[in-house]
Amino acid sequence: MKQTPFTNKHIELGAKMHEFAGYNMPIEYSGIIDEHINVVENCGVFDVSHMGEFWVKGPKALEFVQNVTSNDASKLTVGKIQYSYFPNDKGGIVDDFLVYKYEEDKYLLVVNAANIEKDWAWCQKHNTMGAELENGSDNCAQLALQGPKATALLQKLTPVDLKEVPYYTFKVGEVAGCKNVIISNTGYTGAGGFELYFYPSDGMKIWDALFEAGKEFGLKPAGLGARDTLRLEMGFCLYGNDICETTSPIEAGLGWVTKFTEGKNFPGRAILEDHKAGNTVNKLIGFELKDKGVPRQGYPIVNEAGEEIGVVTSGTMSPCLKKGIGMGYVKKEYSKADTQIGIKVRNRVLKAEVVKVPFRK
Repeated sequence: MKQTPFTNKHIELGAKMHEFAGYNMPIEYSGIIDEHINVVENCGVFDVSHMGEFWVKGPKALEFVQNVTSNDASKLTVGKIQYSYFPNDKGGIVDDFLVYKYEEDKYLLVVNAANIEKDWAWCQKHNTMGAELENGSDNCAQLALQGPKATALLQKLTPVDLKEVPYYTFKVGEVAGCKNVIISNTGYTGAGGFELYFYPSDGMKIWDALFEAGKEFGLKPAGLGARDTLRLEMGFCLYGNDICETTSPIEAGLGWVTKFTEGKNFPGRAILEDHKAGNTVNKLIGFELKDKGVPRQGYPIVNEAGEEIGVVTSGTMSPCLKKGIGMGYVKKEYSKADTQIGIKVRNRVLKAEVVKVPFRK
């Protein structure tokens, strides 16, 4: 298994470790619920160094990004970030990711860890215009500092004015004496905070500085388990669960990052234009259980007559709401808020209700 710059520290701290995307990653430390609540109320730090980073450079950089991604990157200015995805040629999703406009003619794509090799091959295949591509994944580490106290904590370690880094923007500056750190305000927890991108050699210096400064803010390390429950409470899609090669981004609610502007000739464009015109069957919904239980990926969703109408893609017991919550695809006619549905758990049907996400307001 691959290691991040923090793997030995996770083991030293007693984290429960498990393979994820080829890396030896911490799943939990003090427990998923404890870590989840601490991020919501104080702040936590996640090792997300397993994520992939692709650089796109040169005079053809924007043309490449426009022709391989769903969103309109021509709208980006330096320091701005977009959520986007790679459409495939069958109307599905190769991966979802973030696009950073780092400089004029220089972009950073931050992709999912499990999809690095697939995404890199996809980018190379579609680089017909000759943009300069660099897979910088092995030369970049990342920590996500999340929670309502994250800004006050991080401000102690950087001269960058964090008030000038609003949501979906970034600055490059010094953190804990380490130069050229990307300070990014995107987040995957809904609790606020920043992602820090830096050279792996700076990793432990930044980690130690965060935990020294974080003593007064209740900082704790958090694992991938809490990262998953936090994103689910916000209704954020997880690749491999809620979206994949065979799911329509329009059915997944990603029409808002699917732009059909002139000059955008991404794969599967005609299919997605047809989907956006209303020619879809299913829709991704959020639901809350009214009965006690925990919904899990793969459980059938049924209507009040017991007929199967869809499937659960993500589910958990919400640490904040203390009830079962989940997401799944259902036939469009069952997708309105307050629709009564059921989740089939073996031989039982648990009562549930369609709700608008986020679950945690």
